[in-house]
Amino acid sequence: MSKISYQAQDEYGMVTVYDDGDCSILSFATNDEQSRCLKAAPHILQYDYTQAMLLVLLFCQPKRVLLLGLGGGSLATALHHAVKNIHITAVELRANVIEVAHRYFQLPRAKRLEVIQQNADDFLFNHQLRKVDVIFADLYDASGTAEVQLRADFIHRCADLLKEQGWLVLNCWQEQQDDPYLRSALREHFADLRYVLTGSKNWVILAGKIANYDANNVLREAALHWSEKLEFSLNKHLSRLRYLE
Repeated sequence: MSKISYQAQDEYGMVTVYDDGDCSILSFATNDEQSRCLKAAPHILQYDYTQAMLLVLLFCQPKRVLLLGLGGGSLATALHHAVKNIHITAVELRANVIEVAHRYFQLPRAKRLEVIQQNADDFLFNHQLRKVDVIFADLYDASGTAEVQLRADFIHRCADLLKEQGWLVLNCWQEQQDDPYLRSALREHFADLRYVLTGSKNWVILAGKIANYDANNVLREAALHWSEKLEFSLNKHLSRLRYLE
């Protein structure tokens, strides 16, 4: 039986944190889970889709990453734990979400992890930003994937902010597979397009600016290496990885 640890209303809706004993759970709406944190090991990702997003580590060795959408900070915590010397910038719209990420989800307070309270779309309009190796876009509201994440101009600005060999990782829903505008925008800016469809019906897209030609055995070896550091199996997600036609 879960109990409520925290609840607050802001202009975007309700932010609730539940505690089921083992985990802290972030919710933005009834029967909704945005983040889940294993209290005894907050760096171990609990959702298939967030685990699948880290398949990008098989294709690049990121030194600088940008997270658009913080949630409970699970991705940031996992990256901070597993990737040596990585610098993480996380952009989150809601002050309450940043508060609970630190207070209930054990988001590290560290020099290598910067959290900025701002609209992610507005943030990308800053032309003075330093380019990054990976952008993780996981923008959600109470109704599902934020529409901005599906727009061609959003994809364009993400591509511009990536280094020459950078990768964009998008978390979407299964029904968005048929969005012709999103597919067209991705093809315009990225040479390597792959996806994982998870059991929870998340459609996780990995988009590389330069094509990667590593053989399957090389990717499997890399997955084994990162699985040890991340403390969950990447190979099960690698087996679901497909090219986006």
